[in-house]
Amino acid sequence: MSTLAPERPAPAEEVAPIRPAPFRRTFGFELVKLVAQWRIRVLLLACLVAPGAFVAAVGQQSSLPADTVFGRWMALSGWAGPLVILAFCGTWALPLLTSLVAGDVFAVEDRLGTWAHLVVAVRSPRRIFAAKALAALVVVVGLMACIGISATVGGVLGIGSRPLVGLDGHTLGVGDAAERVLLAWLCIVLPTLAYAAVGLLGSVTMGRSPMGLLLPALVALLLQVLAMLPLPAVVRMALPSDAFLAWRGLFTDPVQTGPIWAGLLVSLAWVVVATGAAYRLFVRRNFSDRTHDGSGRRITLEGLVPLAVVSVVAAIVLAVVTPAAGSGITRAKLQDALSTAFGHLYVLQTRELHRPAVTEAAMRARSACHKGGPSDADSGPGNDWRCVVFWHTPGTAFVGQAVFQLDVAADGRFVADGDGPKEVNGSFQLHTADGDEPNPLWQLDGLVDLLTR
Repeated sequence: MSTLAPERPAPAEEVAPIRPAPFRRTFGFELVKLVAQWRIRVLLLACLVAPGAFVAAVGQQSSLPADTVFGRWMALSGWAGPLVILAFCGTWALPLLTSLVAGDVFAVEDRLGTWAHLVVAVRSPRRIFAAKALAALVVVVGLMACIGISATVGGVLGIGSRPLVGLDGHTLGVGDAAERVLLAWLCIVLPTLAYAAVGLLGSVTMGRSPMGLLLPALVALLLQVLAMLPLPAVVRMALPSDAFLAWRGLFTDPVQTGPIWAGLLVSLAWVVVATGAAYRLFVRRNFSDRTHDGSGRRITLEGLVPLAVVSVVAAIVLAVVTPAAGSGITRAKLQDALSTAFGHLYVLQTRELHRPAVTEAAMRARSACHKGGPSDADSGPGNDWRCVVFWHTPGTAFVGQAVFQLDVAADGRFVADGDGPKEVNGSFQLHTADGDEPNPLWQLDGLVDLLTR
């Protein structure tokens, strides 16, 4: 009797491990999804056309935005245009732009109910987050670059590539002006990414709620309100909103590097903390919940509170490592800044009037400034500063005097309005052999370094 050998089970088929989709493809897919949206295309068109058209048009007008930094120079130098646009963008345009891009990059999946399909396709929440965050940041930086390029091209073609007067009165050549304009725009990349990171945080945590979309704009508005308060200089520098103003230090001689580095480091810290909080919240969420509307408590405790802690720590560090005290605006600083600006611009005025050449060293300009009445402290911002500038006329014993009324902002920028004598700073125009020219001493801008003693 023969026995049959037991049948051996067929070998099991080897199942290949399921791997996540390649990051390159996921990133490309998210980037295409963003650029394909009609509002992003409208934003791109507006960023390419509107700034250049505005700069070219305003540069031809007789009425210039003199209340904006470099606004009074728009008719004389095409390099002033991109700086005027930069000042406006840092306050309002860029926070709104980051809201429309980064503030919606995750929330759109909640509105469409496509999280389950995306997670199955990519098989890695971490890669989904990285791809969406990187795509949003690339689009934001691209739109910002379009604004800067458009404003620069509009200024150079519409007004002309001519020397630019800096914020201490010294004249920048064309090459130097172009280099500093480029550096100024590069200085706002990190602050812009800080708002974009806040947008990622809002988009992750608030789900279908529109509050996530508005979060960067609301944070920017809150920071603008804080900037209007009489805050100490170190607290002001510890906010990312101040980084949108620090670039102005590039247009003084020597360059005011302290506020620039402070703004960049604070902005970088905000980027890291906000993006890290968004990542932690994203990888822990339940993607099967199609009714996710976010949690205000979670975004406050895990996102906004850590950002506030970052600014508090930054203010403490600045108070320790810098000699800044109080508002950072003192009588001595204003006097030095005004004297320097007056000396540079007096030389420019002398050249325009074809008078014998003078130098700042020979003039030995000095200022005497006072704020308000006798009982007021000669420090802090305000529009009640009054200064008298004295200078020596080379080759004579004559000592000239010019009066200025100063409006000093809390961020260190001041505008000095000439109050006579008429032949120096009391008239809007100069009567030259080549026709009427703007008087550079009638109204001048200056900048005080808040982080120095």
